[in-house]
Amino acid sequence: MLSSTSSFKPSENPPTYQREVPAGRLGLTWVAAIACFLLGLLAWEMNWRAYGSVPSYRNSDGLWAMQRRRIDAGEGDKTVIIGSSRLLFDLQLPVWERSFGERPIQLALEGTGPVPFLEDLANDPHFTGKLLMGVSPVLYFMGFDRRVGALDLLQRETLAQRAGQWLSMHLVEPFFAYYDEDFALMTVLKRQPWPDRAGAPSPPEVRKLSIHGADRNFQMWSKVENDPQYQEMARRTWSQLIKWRRKGGPPPDPAKLREEHIRRSVAAVAKLRARGVPVIFVRPPSAGEWLAAEEGGFPRAETWDVLLQRTEAGGIHFQDYPELQGLTLPEWSHLSRADAEKFTERLCRILQKEFGWALSSSGS
Repeated sequence: MLSSTSSFKPSENPPTYQREVPAGRLGLTWVAAIACFLLGLLAWEMNWRAYGSVPSYRNSDGLWAMQRRRIDAGEGDKTVIIGSSRLLFDLQLPVWERSFGERPIQLALEGTGPVPFLEDLANDPHFTGKLLMGVSPVLYFMGFDRRVGALDLLQRETLAQRAGQWLSMHLVEPFFAYYDEDFALMTVLKRQPWPDRAGAPSPPEVRKLSIHGADRNFQMWSKVENDPQYQEMARRTWSQLIKWRRKGGPPPDPAKLREEHIRRSVAAVAKLRARGVPVIFVRPPSAGEWLAAEEGGFPRAETWDVLLQRTEAGGIHFQDYPELQGLTLPEWSHLSRADAEKFTERLCRILQKEFGWALSSSGS
C-alpha cells in the first residue's frame, strides 16, 4: 500500500545561481551614475544662475544660533538688532560699523514676531549692550511665530548640527547659487499651480527677496529691484497674503493679542533697563498696499504709541522723520540696496542726536 506522504525531502541548502557582474562593468556603472549626478547638478546650478541667483549664505536657524552665541561668548556688550524682516533687510551692518565703530549682532528674523527674542535677551545676564528692536505692526502685535524654532535650536543644537552648519558655510554656500530654499526641488514642485484642497486654501508663498552674508547682513536681491516681472510678482504676493488673512477672518480677539504682546514687552524692557541696557524701538518704512493694511488694521494710536508709553522706551517711527521718508521700497515692504544704506546712515544720526549714541570719528 502506498504511503499518503512522500519520503522525498528537498535539500535544506538548495543550490543558488548568481550571475557575477564583471568588476569592470560595475565600475563603469558607478562612473556613469556619478557623471549623471554631476551633470544634473551642473544643469541645475546653471539654470538658477541664468535666472539671476548668486551664491549666498542660507538664513538658517543654525546661522542665527551662531550669531546669538556671540553674546554669551564675550560680546554681550555689543549692540544687538532684533525684529522682523524690515530691520533685517534695511539695516546695513557695514554702514552701521562706519558710523559707530562697531559691527552689531544681527538677530532679526523674517516672518516672526520678535517678542520671544526680546524676552530671551532680557533673561540673559550676559547681554549688557544696546538693543535696537524693529516693529512691523502685523508681526509684532499679532505674534506670528514662523521662526521661533531658532530659540529651541539654540538650546538643543548638537555638535553634529554645529559641524554641519560650519561645513555648509565654508564648503557649499559661498560657491553654489542653487543652494537656496527657494530653489530646492521640492519647493519648486510645491509651488506649481496645484488645485487647493476644498476648504483649505494654501497661503501665498513669499519668494526669494534677499541675499545674505555670513554674519547675517541682508541685502535686497537685485532681481527684485531690476526685474519688473519679478517685482510685480512680489507685490502681488503681498496683496494675496493680505486678502488671504482677511478671508480667514479676524483672530478671536485682536485687542487681547495686542495687549498680551505689549504686556510682555513692558516686562522684558524693564528687566533690560535694570541691567542698564537701553532699548530703542524702530518702525521702518513701508508703502503701498502693505502700509494701507497696517494703518487700517493696526492704528498707530492703539499700537505704537501705547507700546512706547508703557515701556517708557525710545522710539523712531519713519513717519516722524522726513529723512526716513521718500525711500525706495520696490515691493512695498523692504528698501532697495542703495536706500537701505541711506536709511542706516540716517538712523545712526538720529540715534546720536536724540538718544546720545556716540558716533565714531569716521561716522561723524
